[in-house]
Amino acid sequence: MGWSGIENGELLQLAASNGFDALISTDKGLEYEQNQRELPLAVVVLMAKDNKLKTLESLVPLLIKALASLQPRTLTKVHQPA
Repeated sequence: MGWSGIENGELLQLAASNGFDALISTDKGLEYEQNQRELPLAVVVLMAKDNKLKTLESLVPLLIKALASLQPRTLTKVHQPA
């Protein structure tokens, strides 16, 4: 899509203006970096101990469940199973 290097608020705005409903991220600081009342789309933050594929794969069932009930312009955290 040519969005390499675009970050934070600019990325959220670009995604929203291109028809995306949600942004999925592993950036645990996103909720502190963006004004949640002004989010242009829903954001899901994967709260994993690391960004390894195997670790993130364990979150997929919970991510699918979160996406099914996602509300526009909200930030939702998906936590790693205990």
